[in-house]
Amino acid sequence: MRFGVYLGGALLSKFSAGLMFFAFGLFALSMRWLPIPGHPTTKVEGRAWRRPRWRATIKGILVAAAVVYAFYFVFSWNQTTDVLYLLGHGSAWVPLRRLLMPPWLYVRGILMLAVIYVRPTFILGHRYPFGVWFYFPVLFFLKSALGFLGLLLPASAMAWARRRWGGAKPPVVRRDLQSRWRALWVALVVFVGASILGHFDVSYRHFTIPLVLLILLLAPLPRLLGELRHSAPLAGRLATVVAALPVVSCLFAAVRAYPYYFTYFNALGMGRPAYVLASDSNVDWNEALPEVRQFAEKHGIWNLQIDTYGANDSAATVPGSDIWNCQRPTAADAGQWVVVSADMILDSHNCTWLLQYPHEVLAGGGMYAFRLPSPIPPAGQAGGPPRPSAHREFVGFPTDMRVMQLNLERHPEKIPGFMAKMERQFREAMKTGKKPTRRRSTGYSGRFGCVSTTGSGRSVETVGHSSASRSRGQFVNTL
Repeated sequence: MRFGVYLGGALLSKFSAGLMFFAFGLFALSMRWLPIPGHPTTKVEGRAWRRPRWRATIKGILVAAAVVYAFYFVFSWNQTTDVLYLLGHGSAWVPLRRLLMPPWLYVRGILMLAVIYVRPTFILGHRYPFGVWFYFPVLFFLKSALGFLGLLLPASAMAWARRRWGGAKPPVVRRDLQSRWRALWVALVVFVGASILGHFDVSYRHFTIPLVLLILLLAPLPRLLGELRHSAPLAGRLATVVAALPVVSCLFAAVRAYPYYFTYFNALGMGRPAYVLASDSNVDWNEALPEVRQFAEKHGIWNLQIDTYGANDSAATVPGSDIWNCQRPTAADAGQWVVVSADMILDSHNCTWLLQYPHEVLAGGGMYAFRLPSPIPPAGQAGGPPRPSAHREFVGFPTDMRVMQLNLERHPEKIPGFMAKMERQFREAMKTGKKPTRRRSTGYSGRFGCVSTTGSGRSVETVGHSSASRSRGQFVNTL
């Protein structure tokens, strides 16, 4: 029962929790291919051992489905069922449509995730039209504390040595916990595999589950060190010191980075700015706005223009501030201070032209305050913003969606009309059989990068730090 409730909670919190079903299947197969010591090995005994466990698993899945259904049923009670109009019109069909609303809403969420699943990716100064397999491995080595990476090495080495030369020693993981240990390994393989093979390479936060599983898999390390101290005291003490140093290093890194954990990159980043290494919430998600407010108060600015990476209203944190686009400065902005999210400098906008002017780093590099020149050079000219053909928009949309979302946030009375319009457009698209289109625009000319084409024909944008012109292939997903 508890397993079903926990699984239901996971399915309600993240659609990616559905990967657990693949983990269940892989775990069952692994128990057939590589049986755990002490478990049944014959076919008859194995079938008798698996049957009650499969029943418990299926029961838990049914309980999880009931939890998800009940949650959606309650919270969709006041929501119209008109979206299921294809089932039938009239009041007689309302009860059936109401009963089917929970599964429809859940499936619709999965479908919406699938639609936005492929989107441009930015990593190590390169922009790709979709996710790349090395995105999460690179971020794992760049955003993990060096102490944590260092701790994985002795733990892996000691586990391998014990397996290689351990002889008849009992397993380091107790026999009654062997199946749970196997479950951790299987879940790690499934979630790492999904992260590498998937194309939704947006943020390191989506790699949280593999990180937690890796930390749990370090649990046997103290017992390994204890065994080594017992069999070889000198080597054991030396190994303990080697293992303790990375732990102390992790604590030091956490204290040193405080409170700017968003922009944390370890020494493997070679001191390069965070906006060159990655983007999105790997660098900034408007968490720097309190420090922006301090900057505005310090300089006596009461109408600060901010190019934020996000759609929330910055005026709630920085009074008098408003949304700005660093690619489209006006004459009124000349000589003024402006603040730009680090994500907008290279990735979501094309604003490297600002780096040549006086600026201050805010929140550990999450945002930058720039003092604009007076006058501002024309677009496309030396020292000026990029030409319109070289503009990039927030998360690859064809227009600045932040303006629309901010307008709805400030005027919530417009939301019903907006949603009705979106629903009409959706119905028309369903009737005509239209599908989301993918558009490619070319002819980009600007600074600080170039475009190359790989052997597979994939367009890749390279971002650098030299004043050179470039051509750029930009892929835009429109919904």
